[in-house]
Amino acid sequence: MDKKPLIILTGPTAVGKTDLSIALAKAVRGSVISADSMQVYKYMDIGSAKITPEQMQGIPHYLVDCLEPSEDFNVVNFQRLAKKALSEIYGAGRLPIVTGGTGFYIQALLRDINFTDCDEDISYRQELETLAGKKGSGVLHEMLGEVDPASAKAIHPNNTKRIIRALEFYHKTGIRISEHNERERLKEAAYNSAYFVLNLPRPLLYKRIDQRVDSMMEAGLVEEVKGLLERGCTRDMVAMQGLGYKEIIDYLKGNCTLEQAVYIIKRDTRHFAKRQLTWFARERDVIWIEKEQFSSADVLLDYMLNILREKQIIL
Repeated sequence: MDKKPLIILTGPTAVGKTDLSIALAKAVRGSVISADSMQVYKYMDIGSAKITPEQMQGIPHYLVDCLEPSEDFNVVNFQRLAKKALSEIYGAGRLPIVTGGTGFYIQALLRDINFTDCDEDISYRQELETLAGKKGSGVLHEMLGEVDPASAKAIHPNNTKRIIRALEFYHKTGIRISEHNERERLKEAAYNSAYFVLNLPRPLLYKRIDQRVDSMMEAGLVEEVKGLLERGCTRDMVAMQGLGYKEIIDYLKGNCTLEQAVYIIKRDTRHFAKRQLTWFARERDVIWIEKEQFSSADVLLDYMLNILREKQIIL
């Protein structure tokens, strides 16, 4: 059976994926599936750097602005919703372009990872969430370090969602999720795919991250977070664990100054970008695109289109 075509456009945060994804979608009659753990949430526009309806320029987008902040979103939900979106996109005779920076989500879809054993009984997950609420994510990170040191090294101590996922996986299967992920990386892709990773020199990327955070503050990130709290959102919700949100909550609760909150957002976003690049460097069959090596956006797009023709993803 012939594999269906799939284009992936990823890279670290603030590298410029959004504009390129629109240009690419226009060129190949594509529809975009967001592989982003935050843009899926309603009312969380500024802190997630969510694509606006104007930026979409009429290109169909999936998994953007479709969940309430009170709802959990994880790799299992992403895979299910993304497969549904793929079905619609293929049915409409369009090409799917998966774009976003959450590497684990992309891997789950591309290699069709099977999560059926892991998501029915959520009692242990709830137990861990309660523990994190009482004692903080650091306690869970120490627990993870005891059973899966490789995962503990790869996951930031504040990333409660991923720590819980790794502990839950080990609890249910007896297998370290780091080992599971390594095996899944070796699986053949389920699609005829082109896996583009957009990149910039590190100093330029970090400068863009700092500028983006400054722009978010000017656009009203503090007011956005206030509005979410007024809607009943709390710091322990999965959605509110996102970069930019938990730090502003700390400021609003008087735990730090606004200047400190902004400093932490910039610092942790730079660390996040570094971890994203580490993830993509470990993936197989990726096509690295060093953005600075192209004289213009049109030249870069032509380069990608030629690769898609070589792979027979487009004619």
